[in-house]
Amino acid sequence: MTQVAAIDDAEPTLRPHLGLWHLIAAGVGSTIGSGIFVITGTAAAQYAGPAISLSFILAAAVCLCTAYCYGELAGLLPKSGGAYSYALASSGPLIGWTVGWCLVLEYLVACSTVAVGWSSYFTDLVASMGVRIPDWIATAPINFDKAGHPVATGALFNLPAALIVGLVTMLLIVGIKETNRANIAMVVIKVGIILLVVGFGAAYVRAEHFTPYIPENRGSYGEFGWSGVLRGSAVIFYAFLGFDGVSTSAQESRNPQRDIGWGIIGALAACTVLYVAMAVVMTGMADYRTLNVANPVSVALAAAGGDLDWLRTLVNIGVVIGLASAILMGLYGQSRILYVMAQDRMVPPIFARIAPRFRTPAVGTVIVGAACALIAGLFPIDILGELVSIGSLLAFAFVCWSVLVLRRRMPDAPRPFRTPLSPLLPAVGIASSLYLMVSLPGDTWIRLLLWMAVGMMIYLGYSRPRRRAGGLSA
Repeated sequence: MTQVAAIDDAEPTLRPHLGLWHLIAAGVGSTIGSGIFVITGTAAAQYAGPAISLSFILAAAVCLCTAYCYGELAGLLPKSGGAYSYALASSGPLIGWTVGWCLVLEYLVACSTVAVGWSSYFTDLVASMGVRIPDWIATAPINFDKAGHPVATGALFNLPAALIVGLVTMLLIVGIKETNRANIAMVVIKVGIILLVVGFGAAYVRAEHFTPYIPENRGSYGEFGWSGVLRGSAVIFYAFLGFDGVSTSAQESRNPQRDIGWGIIGALAACTVLYVAMAVVMTGMADYRTLNVANPVSVALAAAGGDLDWLRTLVNIGVVIGLASAILMGLYGQSRILYVMAQDRMVPPIFARIAPRFRTPAVGTVIVGAACALIAGLFPIDILGELVSIGSLLAFAFVCWSVLVLRRRMPDAPRPFRTPLSPLLPAVGIASSLYLMVSLPGDTWIRLLLWMAVGMMIYLGYSRPRRRAGGLSA
């Protein structure tokens, strides 16, 4: 197994505090975000139509294969690096770095995506109270046309998106116990809002909105038809990504070998039920073609003709609070992955520096928060969502691969949580993740390759030389 750098015993370390229910709440908190409140409408309008609910089921099936693999690896290697630590142990530093760099893309851009969605709901909320935030400080200044070329929108910066990231970053610095309490409160509100929308909105579902359930393909792959359902699965895939964030809590969990696996499975199951129910009600209340906006839940409720206006305001309040929890747990996962990568000399040691007062990687958290705020302020939600999906799918494929490799290399190691039907289930996870990657638009691949090229330059110029200098495998 690859040797890793140890922390000096005199240095402050992360505080173990989380139990099973804390981990499930953390998974739900980081998973339910812009995927259900924002990107559902975009994916339905552009790719899958009313069959977006089927896209969610397919994406959940792919995630389930990966979730079992995460559970086994978390019990075998209880470190906060998640997929990065597993790839490093199974395949060496180059693959470990590749997966870690994909996770940086996943978490950083996912948090930015949720922040953009939060901004849309927040501006809608305050507008209903008579306060209008000008578009030039509440929308992205950069967008992309159908050819993938950047175009200016005339806006200056998405200020609300950046501000919510700043507030969440300050909470993360304070400590894991305080972060967990805030997350649980926000999860309760968020799930309650979803149940209200599903419960009251079901009475306004119209059968004609489901006809056709799978709109006819328009002549190219991904534009409706079955290929649109598959592309919809790939685009909304990042809506499930919070469940893997549970694995980054290993060093702050009281019993990671037992609880991480079940925490991941529990969070995934709860979120799948809520996602499918919400998607069915939204596309049943409103024509899917009207949902290509950043606040589709509000649009769907407005289609009830005023009967649910009272719920629309309540939803905006709940979503504003609930999306904040997704940002909170996403930034938490990102800071913990960089914490472990810094221990392994992959990134600068400042990311592993623990503040003695708070027992959190405070400086690293500030750096992550600042980068997330900048991205959220500059880019639109659809581009961000596709980038998150492709980076995450690549990392998931490596997680499943790590199970197969470590079963061979460490056959007798204790595994409190085992992936069933191995090697079949990990192989299915690899194949389905790669297929969904192929289903994404071509320009998303170009952006991924550019991101990986930057990452490889950092690895060759910084990480590899420092690992060698520290006596670690390069």
